Amino acid sequence: MVVSVTARSASGKPPLRAVRLGRLDPVIERRADGTIVMRCAQALAPYPTAWTHSLDRWAKEAPDRIFVAQRDATGGWRKLTYKDARNQARRIAAGLLARNLSAERPIAILSGNDIEHLLVALGAMYAGIPYAPVSAAYSLMSADFGKLKYIMDLLTPGLIYVTDGASFAKAIDAAVPKDAELVVTRNAPAGRESTAFADLAAEDSAAVDTAQSNVKPDDIAKFLFTSGSTGQPKAVINTHRMLTSNQAMLLESLTFVKDEPPVIVDWLPWSHTFGSNHNTGLVITNGGSLYIDDGNPTPPGVPKTVRNLREIAPTIYFNVPKGFEALAAEFRADPALRDNFFSRLKVLFYAGAALSQQSWDALEALAVEATGERVIFVSSLGSTETAPAALACTWDAGLPGNIGVPMPGVELKLVPNEGKLEARLRGPHITPGYWRQPELTQTAFDEEGFYKLGDALKFADPIDPAKGLLFDGRIAEDYKLSTGTWVSVGPLRARCIDHCAPLVRDVVFAGADREDIAVLVFPDIEACRKLAGLGGEAAPAAIVADAKVRAAFAARLQSLAKDSPGSSTRICRAIIMEAPPSLDVGEATDKGSINQRVVLRHRAALVDELYARPLSSRVIGLDDPK
Repeated sequence: MVVSVTARSASGKPPLRAVRLGRLDPVIERRADGTIVMRCAQALAPYPTAWTHSLDRWAKEAPDRIFVAQRDATGGWRKLTYKDARNQARRIAAGLLARNLSAERPIAILSGNDIEHLLVALGAMYAGIPYAPVSAAYSLMSADFGKLKYIMDLLTPGLIYVTDGASFAKAIDAAVPKDAELVVTRNAPAGRESTAFADLAAEDSAAVDTAQSNVKPDDIAKFLFTSGSTGQPKAVINTHRMLTSNQAMLLESLTFVKDEPPVIVDWLPWSHTFGSNHNTGLVITNGGSLYIDDGNPTPPGVPKTVRNLREIAPTIYFNVPKGFEALAAEFRADPALRDNFFSRLKVLFYAGAALSQQSWDALEALAVEATGERVIFVSSLGSTETAPAALACTWDAGLPGNIGVPMPGVELKLVPNEGKLEARLRGPHITPGYWRQPELTQTAFDEEGFYKLGDALKFADPIDPAKGLLFDGRIAEDYKLSTGTWVSVGPLRARCIDHCAPLVRDVVFAGADREDIAVLVFPDIEACRKLAGLGGEAAPAAIVADAKVRAAFAARLQSLAKDSPGSSTRICRAIIMEAPPSLDVGEATDKGSINQRVVLRHRAALVDELYARPLSSRVIGLDDPK
């Protein structure tokens, strides 16, 4: 069943742009022990065996449509049609079949999003050979290549692909096994034998048809890496069934893509499930066009994204909250950019973190300025282990934070846990486990086969489950104060970041077994630099020590405390970090999210400083005039 989103819009606002989204009706089972199981009343539609079947379809039905495009060296768009993509991917598959590759000796792709990366991935799928897109940050931003070495040891790859050998030379020398074939598009590294990407392809043959026909839904399509509580990457098995069933779920949620193939401008990395499975899969499954955004939500990356959005108007736009925040500022300053962006946009989709009310309101207002209509915000919940989408909000929730209800084919189990509801998931989109880590696989599932997501959820309206669910924190991040009072870190963290915007990138909460809450603040250095009026030469230490910056944080701490009367929500002290979270020690993941426990362990001396008396000069406290 499909409904017009305007029928469920929040009242008292400008009208929403019309868009067809699926209606998801939850069915509720309540058990005697307090457990709640939610399912979707709508059935999951049939789905193909593999993404390559969708590529075959669109190469036949729309051979000359743009499938993927990226900037070339001249600044223009290098475009690849569906017909050409299929032909090239099949030739690469033929070349891969001539090599001794398998799940035991898979393909590892070290470089980021580009056309060659996608062709190698699709060639691997045609050949039935698993591949693993590895975060480029592990090669380009790490000092010791520790995570890359760990991944290579875990995977034992037989073939490694990089686009630019020179950029990855140090990582290749430090971590890539000598017995793995190295394939490079340009700038082959000195001292290491390699194969040119152009020479990887072979003549298409019946062997490719045979290999494709032998691919089964539960065969491994790829390995995607995620970081656990220890900070060590885990290889999440992604089967073909996971990928195709999840796209069938999305098709019943983002139903408008049936009416028009989606046009996407996207930077989200293919080493993670949001950009790789969700967004790229949406394009392949529905015959859309993907314009690879060479930017990202960083000071040097935003201008590149702006340039791309000047030229390409998306029909659906995906980003993380920081990305939306950065774009809102650009749209305010450039009405032409704003107008092009919203010209045919049907949906704004955020995930990865909580979107602030400030960003939500700003983008709604900008859409109205550009078109006279609001554009609906939607969101979802999932993880690398769930392919990723499991829940979806397909109506105008009116406020950020609603992650919706289960999609077709998904079962959500909510288990009482220390006053919260712990989320667990079951369905065809769930991973069978972690590669070569059986002990982690065993502990990841409960006795009924539900994957333990680790998130707590709560109902937006306890009386009406159809109004969706809200994120209620990570179970592992919550803790008790010495009084026995629980601190729910997730919602409090989101509230703190929103309240301190734009000066904060993230916040880490201390206070377990102590009397009150204190935080370590990772600032947005550029926003703080601007507030302080300091030039580009100013070091982070000088910026965070600036009187204006400290006063701004002190004021926000005070105003936040006024609305936080209880000890479980009242932040009493803060230290502003001058050193960013470390990728190498596991404080940060390659996608920028913070591992709270690793930060607290690695910066234990700073945590002690937060609770020392008298307060040190670095601590900002509620009773501190500085």
